[in-house]
This record gives sequence, structure tokens and C-alpha cells, in this order.
Amino acid sequence: MNNQRYQSGLNKLKEIDGEAGEKVIASLASIAPDLAKYTIEFPFGDIYQRPGLDLKSRELATVAALTALGHCQPQLNVHINGALNVGCLPEEIVEVIIQMAVYAGFPAALNGMFVAKEVFLERGIIEQENN
Repeated sequence: MNNQRYQSGLNKLKEIDGEAGEKVIASLASIAPDLAKYTIEFPFGDIYQRPGLDLKSRELATVAALTALGHCQPQLNVHINGALNVGCLPEEIVEVIIQMAVYAGFPAALNGMFVAKEVFLERGIIEQENN
């Protein structure tokens, strides 16, 4: 796993997701190291390296897609953190998730918003409600 494509992808993953992305890859080592390799090489070594979109746009698109899928909360958590890491504003993330209510339905948007709330609480962007 020392080829240029892998190394380039690993560097991009670290730039976006920091330790969270590395933990995902490490968690695959004992069961599916090839899946970990593919996850680094294709999305982060190839797609994220392409010109045409900056990292903010790519992460907002990823947040939208994962929200629309509706069943990817762990990955959505990582990519909401990644979006914040590359300069997206919390308000932009919220608006993208609200937009998904139109195309993916309210359940998917609500699930996505609850993941965003969890990330925002963890990062101190919002405070816990006193109910």
C-alpha cells in the first residue's frame, strides 16, 4: 500500500477527515484490508484529487448524498466533520440537509439533521438543550 495513488489518497483523507477517516480505515485492517485500500485509492486518491470542485463543494455534495441515502449515519458524521474541517459553515451544512427534504424526503433529512446536531454538539458549535 505504498503506491503513489494510495499515498496521495491517504494525504487527502487526512486533510479532510483527520483522525476520523484514519480510524475507519484502521477498523477494516483485520477483516477487509483491500476494502480499506480501495476506499483510500478511488475516492481520495482519484476523485477528490480532480480539478473542477474545491474541497468545500465536494464535502457539501457528499453530505447531501449521504443524507439522501438515509442509512449512512456513521459516514455522514465523518463527512460533516470533514466539511467543517475544510471550511464549510454550519449554516451551509444545515441548508444542504434541509434541501435534501425535497429530494430524499423528510425522514432522510431529519436523520441527517440529527447527525449534524450530534457533530455540532461535539464540536461546541451549539449547546445542549435543557429540556
